[in-house]
Amino acid sequence: MPLHPEAQRIVDRNGVQDQGEAPQLDVAAMREGFRLAWTLPDDLQPVGGVVDTAFPGPAGDVPVRVYTPEGEGPFPALVWFHGGGWTIGGLDENEVACRAVCAGAGAVVVSVDYRLAPENPFPAATDDTYAAVLWVHDNAERLSADPSRIAVGGESAGGNLAAVAALKARDLNGPKLALQVLVSPVLGHPDDGRASYRDFTEGYFLSKEGMDWFFTQYPRDASDVDNPYLLPLRAKDLSGLAPALIIEAEYDVLRDEGADYAEALKSADNQVELVVFEGMIHGFFGPLAVELAEISGVSKCVIDALRSAYAKDAQ
Repeated sequence: MPLHPEAQRIVDRNGVQDQGEAPQLDVAAMREGFRLAWTLPDDLQPVGGVVDTAFPGPAGDVPVRVYTPEGEGPFPALVWFHGGGWTIGGLDENEVACRAVCAGAGAVVVSVDYRLAPENPFPAATDDTYAAVLWVHDNAERLSADPSRIAVGGESAGGNLAAVAALKARDLNGPKLALQVLVSPVLGHPDDGRASYRDFTEGYFLSKEGMDWFFTQYPRDASDVDNPYLLPLRAKDLSGLAPALIIEAEYDVLRDEGADYAEALKSADNQVELVVFEGMIHGFFGPLAVELAEISGVSKCVIDALRSAYAKDAQ
């Protein structure tokens, strides 16, 4: 279908560049521009509590923002990873989405401010995010969380990190995960030849040029892109993973790698659901939540999937 009118309005908005475009800018300028692009609404959805804290990570304290629902715990938990090509972004542009999930799914949401490249290249982000999963599991009582009902999730590069966390949880005998929520995840490489990279190269919020630039910042060298902890589609064995919800936007360069990962997970006998939201663009769940998340129905999709997964693990 055509771009949704609200998505088209964002694409046409004066002064908005494709996310990640303009590689002539230095990293600091890109981060500041990205930060200034998001304005939080005055009427944020209420939850039981929001606390900024930190946990001891592999290379120092890792900041997290913990959202706790109303009521008495223990609650199920979602460990959430923001997007931004492993290079830009932070907690604030996911504020609306995290509150929606916290209230709607009745879950403690732990949003993780992992280390960014290029100062901290691969595998720093994966180390921090998996450490966050372990921290939530080991400190569940303190967080009013149920250690037997933990999910991971993220959007874009955050979806990549959530998929990697699920791989690590399997490989390292980590916590059993209720669900991996992968929203527009980075799972392959821009030069892998998928049609969505050809069809939506530029003009749809996230460009191929932007993704190419991110891949100059995060890997240490060319060999890293063959590591499944950087690109899960490179994994030789995808068996025994947590159930997955993979969400894609129709007009997104990353769309087809999500579909390919869903097929790969199914072929390895995993439980997986793929949902493609027609007329949507990249970032429609988190960064563009105020304008697109409720219109598209993606918030309800994520909340329903989490509630179902948590209910199964509670049985």
